[in-house]
Amino acid sequence: MPPEISTGDTAWLLASTALVMLMTPALGFFYGGLVRNKNVLATIMQSFFILALVSVQWVLWGYSLAFGPDIGGGFLGGLNWVGLVGVGGEPNADYAPTVPHQAFAIFQMMFAVITPALITGAFAERKRFKAFIIFTLLWATFVYDPIAHWVWSCTGIPGAPIINGCAGQPGFLRALGALDFAGGTVVHISSGVSALVAALVLGKRIGFGQEPLESHDATMTVLGASLLWFGWFGFNAGSALASGALATSAFLVTNTAAAMAALTWATMSWMHKGSPSVIGAAAGAVAGLVAITPASGFVDARAAIIIGLGAGILCYWAIELKNRLQVDDALDVWGVHGVGGTWGALATGLFATVAINSAGADGLFFGNPGQFVSQLIAVAVSWVYAGAATWVILKVVEAVVGLRVPEEEERAGLDIAQHGEVAYRL
Repeated sequence: MPPEISTGDTAWLLASTALVMLMTPALGFFYGGLVRNKNVLATIMQSFFILALVSVQWVLWGYSLAFGPDIGGGFLGGLNWVGLVGVGGEPNADYAPTVPHQAFAIFQMMFAVITPALITGAFAERKRFKAFIIFTLLWATFVYDPIAHWVWSCTGIPGAPIINGCAGQPGFLRALGALDFAGGTVVHISSGVSALVAALVLGKRIGFGQEPLESHDATMTVLGASLLWFGWFGFNAGSALASGALATSAFLVTNTAAAMAALTWATMSWMHKGSPSVIGAAAGAVAGLVAITPASGFVDARAAIIIGLGAGILCYWAIELKNRLQVDDALDVWGVHGVGGTWGALATGLFATVAINSAGADGLFFGNPGQFVSQLIAVAVSWVYAGAATWVILKVVEAVVGLRVPEEEERAGLDIAQHGEVAYRL
């Protein structure tokens, strides 16, 4: 018998899709508050424009490359679902057997949208808008879509043995046993490592290390972080793809890790610099959300506290290291997402337990050291591929249209230079 649609699961997934959609403009506010006021509109525009750009890319070819029937070896989907042909109202049992296939596709669309938006924080205040558009399309196609396929795809084959929950041909990292509930490798490592490469290729902003390049509106940043926290419940709990106990557990550990990381980061800044930073607390919450993302469907609340604690400490010191090395990752994407995603993926290999999710696996601390090895391989592959592919894409874009705005435009600010508008008329 064909699978039946659950109206409850469908309602939850559509609500989760809306929550994840909100995260991209929320990211625009988070980043917008961190830049100088002459660049705030351009920074928000990058997140807003990506919502439109990648939504169309996902419908035309992105979803097919990421989740379509495998073309061989678990490395990439084919073009069977270009334009969402064949992706209709009936469930796809390989991914979500109780909701319409289109509901799963649009939920995954919002992940594909926010991931390249995260990278924009690294090249804030200095990248051409034309270069940004071309880079985003190429990166979504050649970095995000393949990694998503490696970790999450499943081409069902009737009667085939089940490999990591897939009866058929799983993506090659999934076949190795890597667990990533909601995007530690696919979203955060890929974007965080790519951000570091982008910062190095574009070079430092004018005045970096010589004059203040301070955020212009901390209240906007805290608002953005709060909306990200809110939307993240759809990001993680929605990845259960059904309403029920697993979604509830993912919701709980998501909030717990974010809270612990915010407390940890604020305490770290208090001890290190003499005051509990407001922006630091906001960044800490985001770091905790990043770290719990891959583990959210596999760990309990006690593990979430440890993961949040680790995120607050590791991400704080990663940013300190970046600052000492004089790398102009303007809005600390690598420190929060690259390091936080890496810690979360590895922590999944430590704390995962089948007591939370029978479709997962036990981690090292539950008697299965092989799971930690699988996580380590997935992290290493994601780091190397995302970094190398991003470098190639940036060099291609640089050769075709140039990456940076001219010096006079950077000094004037991207709001007026690239968009002919200003955020404030005071």
